[in-house]
Parts: sequence; C-alpha cells; structure tokens
Amino acid sequence: MTQPTAIPDAPFSQPTDALNSFSPRLLDWFAENGRHDLPWQQHQTDTPNPYIVWLSEVMLQQTQVTTVLPYFARFMDTFPTVQDLAAAEWDTVAEHWAGLGYYARARNLHKGAKQLVAVIEETGEFPQTLAGWEAISGVGPSTAGAIMAMGLHRYGVICDGNVKRVLTRWAAIDGDITKSATTKELWALAERLTPADHSGLFAQAMMDMGATLCTRSKPACLLCPVKEDCLAHAEGRETDYPVKAKKQPKPSKFSDALLIENENGEILWLQRPDNGIWGGLWSLPLQFVEKVDGKANSKITGKNTAKKPVTSDDKSLNVANDVRSNEKVYETEFTTAEQIINEWLIKNELVTESVSNTLLYDAPIKHSLTHFHWYLTPRKLTVDTAKMLELNEKLAAAAIDFKWLTEQTAQDSLGLPRAMIKILE
Repeated sequence: MTQPTAIPDAPFSQPTDALNSFSPRLLDWFAENGRHDLPWQQHQTDTPNPYIVWLSEVMLQQTQVTTVLPYFARFMDTFPTVQDLAAAEWDTVAEHWAGLGYYARARNLHKGAKQLVAVIEETGEFPQTLAGWEAISGVGPSTAGAIMAMGLHRYGVICDGNVKRVLTRWAAIDGDITKSATTKELWALAERLTPADHSGLFAQAMMDMGATLCTRSKPACLLCPVKEDCLAHAEGRETDYPVKAKKQPKPSKFSDALLIENENGEILWLQRPDNGIWGGLWSLPLQFVEKVDGKANSKITGKNTAKKPVTSDDKSLNVANDVRSNEKVYETEFTTAEQIINEWLIKNELVTESVSNTLLYDAPIKHSLTHFHWYLTPRKLTVDTAKMLELNEKLAAAAIDFKWLTEQTAQDSLGLPRAMIKILE
C-alpha cells in the first residue's frame, strides 16, 4: 500500500492562509518547545541513519516513548547495525523485545532486517524511495514516510495516530477515522500541510504536538501554536475528535497456565508458533477453559482437584475427551504442543493443582490483548523422570521446541511475554 495521493484541488475546511501558515507556526513552536534529545532523532545530523529511525518507528507503533526508550537502548547496544540485527538468532531478538507487546512487530523487524541487508548488498545503500521502504515487512505508509523524512532527509509525509488526532481537531473532520474515505481526506490534508523542505522536522513536530499538547484527553490548547484557527477549539469540542466507531466490548478467554515441574525443579517451556499470539516467544503450556453460565467449565483433566486417583469414569476425563472430539475448539484453542500435552495428561491420568492454598480459582491473572481479555489461572504439576522423558519424546517427535528451565533461568534467557512474567511473579 502506498501513501494515498492528495487531490490537487481537494476542498479543505480551512482557508488558504491558515493552510499556508500551519507549517511555519508549528516549526517555530517545535524549535523552542519540542523534544530534541530522543536517541533516534536525526534532525540535528547531516548524515541521518535510516536504520535508527526504522527501528524506533516500529517500536513506537501503539507504544509510548517512555516505554520504548529502554528497549531501544538495549537493541542499539546489541544490534548497532541492521546487519547485526539480521544476523541475530530469533531467540535473541525475542528476548530483547519481550515485554514490549504486539509481538508481530518483532517478527517483522527481524524479517525486515534481512530484507534490508539484501537490498544493501545489491544496491550498496538502504532503500531510497517510499515504495522501497513499503516493500519491507511491517512498514506501512506512515512509517515509510517517517523514514524518508527523518531517516533520509528527503520528502516524506506521515499520518499516524497522533497526526490524525491533530488534523481532525484542527480541521473539524468528523468522518469516522476507521473508514477509507476519512483516511484519504486526512492524507490529503497531511500532504497539503507538509512542507517540501524540512519535512523531517515537520514530521517530528507533528508527533510532538500529538504526544505533548494535542493529547487524547485534557489537550493543552493554550500552548498550541495553531489554536487560533483550530475549529474544534473554537467550538470547545476538542475531545469530540477524532470520531471513531464505538468499539464493541472485548470478549474474554480463559486458560490454565500449566507449571509442569520435573524432579530437578525445572519447568516446561514451549516456543509459541510463529503465527498467532506471542509468535516465536516462550510460554508455559496453556489449556483452554470454556466459560459456561458465568463459571469456568474445564475442558482438561487437570482441573479435577479430587484427592482420590482419577479413573476413566471420572467426569473431568469425559470433559477432556469432549474437547478432543470438538475439533473446532481443539484446533483453534490448542497449539500442537498443547494438544500433545493434553493427550499426555489424559493418558497418564495426571491432575494439576492450585499453585497456592490461598489462591482463589475465581481470581485468575488478567492480561488484556488487542482483541480480547485473557484470564490465566496458574496450575502446577510435578512429574517423575519417567513421565518427563515420555513427554519429551512425544514433543520431540512432533518437532516441538521446548526447554526445561527454572523460573529464574527462563526469565534471564528466554523471550517471555509479559503475561508469563505476571504468572511467575
């Protein structure tokens, strides 16, 4: 997808003098009040580094600057060049990214580094065009524009979330920003306002405006350099923009997180499939639990907490077999490794237990993702060496990547999603 092209005579709600003076006012404000000490900024150098801008732009997608800063520093220490990042093992990249969230970005970053190295080996330089950057995994129109403007000091236009908020308020654009028609209108306005010279400075100024003044709630309008002709401000309706269709409430999912421990005090860890949630990161085995009439109805043997040995007549075994027969649930909610573990639990009539006598089953750990809330209940199980070796053999036969590590070693050496850290804590 390329940046939408502005229509030369597109109608704008603002008069020409306001359109023409927008950039000078914003740049004057940025020179005096903007942020000039962020480690990825390139406006104060004559030889910009597009690698640094690309890396920071990917990290900053849906993530605040304060959160990104330590991660960016770690990446630059370990992967100072794009060649270093491309040559790194995925586990190393994942470990550096763990906790930053939206893990598909890390996958695209690693893949994109390899693509960029291939371009450099062929041409001797980073991509020099908008289309060249948009061909890199995970790089969309706004990110490509940012790299062109800030990483190469060429002309580039950005229209990310911060920019859309500024523009919808300033021009009182009341279309739903999730709709393509509004997107085209915003891109047209962004292109009209972006100066041919110093578009990198303008891009950084717009980002700063959205991050520090024109914030989602309680915008600092009195300090805004374009408040005189901001249409939303004139009507006292700043927070009515941007207009966005009301989100449906997030659904909830329920899973048990299994701490399967061997006789050496080591816990089983699985590497998640490349696609899907936490792709390529390491996780405890998860087992889906169905929520029925407000109560969690276990779909695995492990939820049985009876003190007596479990038999083939036990209700929880029958429930587990129900899941096995429900192919849709089984295939979508259980990875291949988790299906193997589920079968192994059933075969050996193994029962997981609460991790603490004081932990209420009805108070699992809540972890919110983009599309749903995930409630994770830790459950523990200690196995002898024979059963551990049996499980190892089953997982290895299916080419599953797994490790037995202590909690501390796992935290120190694996890329763990934040939800797993919550469970260990």
